[in-house]
Amino acid sequence: MADDGKDRHRAVPSSRLGRIGGFGRLAGGVAGGMMAEGARRLASGERPTLEQIMLTPGNARRLADRLGHMRGAAMKLGQMISMDAGYFLPPELAAILATLRDRADFMPARQLDGVLAKEWGKDWRRRFRRFEPRPIAAASIGQVHRAMTRDGRVLAIKVQYPGIAASIDADVDNVAGLLKISGLLPRELDIAPLLAAAKQQLREEADYRREGAQMRAFAERLSGEPGFTIPRLDDELSTGRILAMSYEEGVPIESMADESQELRNDIMARLIDLVGRELFDFGVMQTDPNFANYRYNHEQNAIVLLDFGATREVSPQVQASYRTLLEAGLSNDRDAVRHAAVSTGFIGAAAITSHAERIDRMIDVILGEMNAGGPFDFGDRAFVPVFREEGTAIARDRATWHLPPTDTLFVQRKISGTALLAARLQAVVNVRDIVSDILQRTSA
Repeated sequence: MADDGKDRHRAVPSSRLGRIGGFGRLAGGVAGGMMAEGARRLASGERPTLEQIMLTPGNARRLADRLGHMRGAAMKLGQMISMDAGYFLPPELAAILATLRDRADFMPARQLDGVLAKEWGKDWRRRFRRFEPRPIAAASIGQVHRAMTRDGRVLAIKVQYPGIAASIDADVDNVAGLLKISGLLPRELDIAPLLAAAKQQLREEADYRREGAQMRAFAERLSGEPGFTIPRLDDELSTGRILAMSYEEGVPIESMADESQELRNDIMARLIDLVGRELFDFGVMQTDPNFANYRYNHEQNAIVLLDFGATREVSPQVQASYRTLLEAGLSNDRDAVRHAAVSTGFIGAAAITSHAERIDRMIDVILGEMNAGGPFDFGDRAFVPVFREEGTAIARDRATWHLPPTDTLFVQRKISGTALLAARLQAVVNVRDIVSDILQRTSA
């Protein structure tokens, strides 16, 4: 992570009481912000809705700051909200929550030393010629340090924050509690399956031995392909809370926005093709599309793939659902797309009944872009206002809210995040040809 002067030492609250207190301060701050915003609007003659006094820039800043301080499952969920709801949140709120994707808070030296001593023993420094105390990256579950071993190997050492693994269930429940208290979720919406899946996913992300195995498996799947680089696992130094791997040179993938159009197009074509292969060929997908999980190595012309904690199997049912939906899209058949979206759980039947015209307009936008002929320009966001307008109108009808199957949500998060990266790079990619080729290659 770049040193931009905003990095801060902030001890991670690791005790149960410390994390409960953090949520209490967050709830209190948000409640105070809601009261102030409500009073302001009433004084100006307005009758504000709950959403208007809840979803303010001030509350978004409180949320981002507190979740960034707590890190762990709380921060991870905030990141997911910022990515998955980005098109539908007001731009200023989306921008504030997006800061959770690249925060640079990190553990103070004393707390870091305690974690390393617990995992490696008090004499852990003897293992290295050099261990850089300042992390090169800091995320929701751990931070990464560069180090050189006694035999001269340069490694990236990912160190998990203390107490994070044990706090996952409570953090998820507390975030869910805040959503319920806010009144932003209708009582009829059953989020229990999603919460259970989130807890399981986060437990897996906190298991660094599992992540190391997934990283190695992905390297085997992409073995011999020059377009990608995956770090090599160091078994001796890795534990359940420390992941040691080869340090791979590269620049942040977002910085490629300043490179040539041809290179940007090539990078995104590779990544879109990889998503298709994960979905239909590997049957295994790394479902966290955070931009920090990609870097680019100019010398090797390779995309460096990082962070395999969110890797999960894709069931045959989910594969079949996406195949049906994509084939309908390639056929430019609106009715088939609508039917597939409902039958596979992407859209609820109630939404189709109540908002058929709005949903058809959204489908028409997608089909128009998909079948226009030639490459798709991710930098042209002309369709976004239509999606935001129609999607927001549908979302206001809380009686039609619907959660797709949890397995589908994880896959869709990766697809949406990949499209978001393509928009950031303003790439122009023939998505139709890539999708058609993948479906043909992987057909039974």
